[in-house]
Amino acid sequence: MTSLASTQTRQHIETLIKVAQLYYEDGLNQAQIARQVGFSRSSVSRMLTEAREEGVVHISIGHPLQRLVSMENALKKKYGLKCVRVSASCGDDIDSMLVPQCGAALLMENLKPDSLILTSTGTPMASTVRALPVLDYPHAHVTQMLGSLSPNNPLTDSQDICRMLAEKLGCPYSTLPVPMVVRTAQMAEALRGEDMIASTLALGNRADMAIVGVGAIREGHSGRIFNSFEDAAIARQMERDGVVGHICGHHIDAQGRHVRTSLCDRTISVDFDRFREIPLVIGIVWELWRAKALHACLVGHLMSGLATNCGMAELLLDMP
Repeated sequence: MTSLASTQTRQHIETLIKVAQLYYEDGLNQAQIARQVGFSRSSVSRMLTEAREEGVVHISIGHPLQRLVSMENALKKKYGLKCVRVSASCGDDIDSMLVPQCGAALLMENLKPDSLILTSTGTPMASTVRALPVLDYPHAHVTQMLGSLSPNNPLTDSQDICRMLAEKLGCPYSTLPVPMVVRTAQMAEALRGEDMIASTLALGNRADMAIVGVGAIREGHSGRIFNSFEDAAIARQMERDGVVGHICGHHIDAQGRHVRTSLCDRTISVDFDRFREIPLVIGIVWELWRAKALHACLVGHLMSGLATNCGMAELLLDMP
């Protein structure tokens, strides 16, 4: 009797499997399956329900985008961000195209007709602007966030990026026609008092949005935008004070707090404290060696938006 019951159970399960395969794998409807297996349509319907209830069929709903959306939501929750876009790639060559496209999408989604937008310096910002289509925002305004790099620096300068973005939006712009770092604090103070410089910096302090990168400390140095300005004494101070990176010309520690160096009084940039008040600051970052500096920006609430890749997203979500 037990053997007969066991045989009948096996045959029933085999029938459930066959019906489920015809429905889910071969795409037959219930009427077609009924004709093929010799059961009524209502019996087929009951068998499909039973197959799901007994675990013969496991239904999962998913898409590669689902993982990225989950990461974006997790980053928003962990760091209190307003908007996040994560690209699927985790390789620098592809990310140098895909992450700026994500940044451009965030910029377009948050643009308003009269937005005042700040631009920083460097390759991520230039690539983001190039990824934008030509738009029609004649009442917007683009403003340079910090002074220009030294003439021998190979990075795309903030003045060029400011002009490029204004051309894409079809709007006016204001530049800072001064070096990012000048020789003395007295010279910097005098320049900040010049009408054109003062008005541009004042505009920056009222910005609605900014697009920025983040610099990281590597082997005791701040990277290419400070190449012509740092010396051994500044490097020692940064190490002593726990500097991990910089944003818009301002050095920061692991908690995103401003660390004053001897460069601060010589730097022409939007004020660090006012920078925190900008409603939306979108960071464009994908190189994994910048993760510690990016984390500092996020925990210090120096960014409220982020475009990055899945590798960086994973690192950020694992950090305490």
